[in-house]
This record gives sequence, structure tokens and C-alpha cells, in this order.
Amino acid sequence: MHTKGSCCCCSFEDYKLTTEWLLNQTSHRPKVAVICGSGLGLLADGASNKQTFRYQDIPNFPVSTVAGHEGCLVFGTIEDTPCVFMQGLFHLYEGYSLCQVTFPVRIFKLMGVDSVLVTNASGGICPDFKVGDIMIIKDHVNLPGFAGQHPLCGPNDERFGIRFPCMSDAYSKDLRTLAWDVSVELGCRDVLREGVYCMVSGPNFETIAEARMLLILGCDSVGMSIVPEVTVAKHCGLRVLGLSLITNKVSLDYSREEKVNHEEVLEITQMRAEVLQRLVTALVHRCQQHPDNTH
Repeated sequence: MHTKGSCCCCSFEDYKLTTEWLLNQTSHRPKVAVICGSGLGLLADGASNKQTFRYQDIPNFPVSTVAGHEGCLVFGTIEDTPCVFMQGLFHLYEGYSLCQVTFPVRIFKLMGVDSVLVTNASGGICPDFKVGDIMIIKDHVNLPGFAGQHPLCGPNDERFGIRFPCMSDAYSKDLRTLAWDVSVELGCRDVLREGVYCMVSGPNFETIAEARMLLILGCDSVGMSIVPEVTVAKHCGLRVLGLSLITNKVSLDYSREEKVNHEEVLEITQMRAEVLQRLVTALVHRCQQHPDNTH
């Protein structure tokens, strides 16, 4: 499915075909979808009655090409909540169009999902953040979108959402509050933060000048994913909660010697694996019992 361009290259028939194929292959009818970023596929370990499909076996589905992204769609249940996990997501820098990057989100919508939990790894810009912190995303800055790389470019399909969706409440306030409450119950409140996430297209990590600019703009962390998925989820009327694991400190100082690398990112995800899994498992179960008054 590698194609170039920012306009939609996927038809409603493509979405419908994939959805019907999955519904025919599994008896699971998920209400919550979890999108797992770099090294976070283990979040699906908390589910029971699992059924797994490789991306390459699903009609029209893109395929993950980045280390740390297993490339599987895992259906299962947590307590009594039916859910689906994306073990690996897709990126602009892999050569995919934003239509393809966000393809699974519209499949989830057609399958009956009403809440999406997105997770990823990001670099900490806020000086108060530490490596290993988990940031609840309260808002985002879509830098590719400023340049016209936007998943809603092209003709709008009213079957999914309106032409001009509001994004001021992209991340559910009620689900963010729930995340704080759950963290207290699980005893991991001390590693949680809340902040603004910025998406860049990648694949290179940021220059010091770019990092300083993002700090001035009010960004607390920076990464290369999830904003297109969040945008499409909001367009589809889904509730969204975002969690970003701070895997490195973004350099703001020219005298600093450390250099970030992808292996370091994966190591930190392993370090926080247990905490993240417990948090996500509790949130998947609880979010269905927690109506969103702002939705």
C-alpha cells in the first residue's frame, strides 16, 4: 500500500471490505481500541481470549516496517470489555500516505469502537520531565498539518464525519481525569505528567534549534506519530485518550554530548513495561464505565 501524496487514496469500499473481512474472521466486537507505539506491543498482554491477525494477512492493511512494531492486530477482552490492540502503527517517514497511516482508525469506527487509547514514545522537551515519565496528552501541535500534510485533506466522507471538525477537545477531559484517578489507585501517580505533544514527520530526531523552537511554542514532548490517528478518531466521533512515554530528554544545549537513538527508546519502553501495561489494562476496562460528559 505504499503510495505518495496527502489526499485520500482509500475508498469507503476499501474500509467496508476490510471491516467485513475482520468481522467474518472473529467473533470479537471491540468497544475500545488501543494503538501501541514503539516497543509497546506488550500492552496487549493484559487481554484474554486473544485472537491475532498479522497486518500482511488483512485486506488493504498497511504493514509496519519499523523495529519495535510487531505488526499484529490483537482482539481480546479485559474483564468484560471487548477490545482490539494495534501492535505497531504507521508513519509518514515509511512512505505511507496519511490515508494509509490512519486506515485502521476508520476500520475501528465501522466495527463499533467508541473509545481509542493511543500510546507512543516521545522525547521530553519540558525541563521538568524525566526519562520514564508517562505524559497524559492534553493537546497537540500538528506540524505536518501546518504544511498541508493532513489526514482529512481531499473530499470529505460524511459517513465518517463533518468537513470541519473541532479539535479543541481532541483528548477527552473525562478520560484524562480517569487516567489520573487510576494512576493513584495503582500507585504510579509519581511517574505521570500532563502536557502538550508535538508531532514532526521524522525520521530524523530534532536539531537543537528545532527543539528550542518547540519549547517556545509550548510543547512538552515531541514524536513522529499518533496525531493523524487522533485527528481521524475525533473526526469519526470517537473518544480519545493519549499516553506518551518519555524515552529521552531532547537536547536544548549545544554543549550536551548525549545523542538519542532508537535503541535507547526501546530500552526505556521495556523499563516502563509493567507500569504501562497495568495502567492501560485498568483504563481499557474503566473507560467503558466512565461516560464522557464533554463528548
